[in-house]
Amino acid sequence: MINRRAFALSMTAVAGLAPFAGFAQTRNPSKLRVALLPDENAATLIQNAQPLKMHLERALKREIEIVVTTDYSSMIEAMRFGRIEIGYFGPFSYVLAKSRAPEIEPFAVGVERGLPSYKSILIANAGGAVKSLADVRGKPFGFGDQASTSSHLAPRAHLLAKANLEGDRDYKVVHLGTHDAVARAVQAGQVPAGALSEPIYRTLVERKVIDSARIVTLDLTNEIPNYPITMQGNLTPELKQAIREAFLGLKDKEVLRSFRVEGFASTDDKAYDVLRETARILKLDVAKMK
Repeated sequence: MINRRAFALSMTAVAGLAPFAGFAQTRNPSKLRVALLPDENAATLIQNAQPLKMHLERALKREIEIVVTTDYSSMIEAMRFGRIEIGYFGPFSYVLAKSRAPEIEPFAVGVERGLPSYKSILIANAGGAVKSLADVRGKPFGFGDQASTSSHLAPRAHLLAKANLEGDRDYKVVHLGTHDAVARAVQAGQVPAGALSEPIYRTLVERKVIDSARIVTLDLTNEIPNYPITMQGNLTPELKQAIREAFLGLKDKEVLRSFRVEGFASTDDKAYDVLRETARILKLDVAKMK
């Protein structure tokens, strides 16, 4: 499944380029490059992206290119340098992208269970030593990408708020890259505990990638604003409106299922201020994060 999350384009060399160089004039490209966050295996993401590609080609009447970046950072840089027209970011990776490319515009957010939000799940190996949040102390804890909301920022803040556990002080922070990598590592006992998106975890169990009998749930975080869809600010007004309508009016259940959402609602930048505040509490300098 696409899963909120990730296609993007191959990066060509950008050394020496200034962000948004030559972006003064509006653009109406005949081909749109769509990037979705690389939080699962790239081959799986590409395979399940085809219904979205066909929907956008029909709705926008132009070629759609979908590729996968290697990680969150490369997707953020691709958006920053104008090498993506549309990007489906994770909540915190959007905050990072916006800090580097102020011109990008969030316009739609996924709705699940009637809400434009979701949770992170903190899990442990069923046969391991971690039975509660307090047991994480002194042990490795698996996170996904550094820029991931539900597989890093939210659960890291949750451990601090609920159990007074600070990363790299009270437990060892281990970044494993993707959400499915965290679930697999916990199941195999490679790390005693970890965190990932709850919707992704449910899907991994449903697809039998993960055996829920080998994993226990430690806790769930508070609600997190869902993944925003963004676009470059220098597109023509007519194209921007067409892109908005292509997502906000989306009813195709096959496409929506690949995003793990019921539909899309309008959003704006202010919806993600809560994540900026979370980063401040964790003393994370957004401007310096890769």
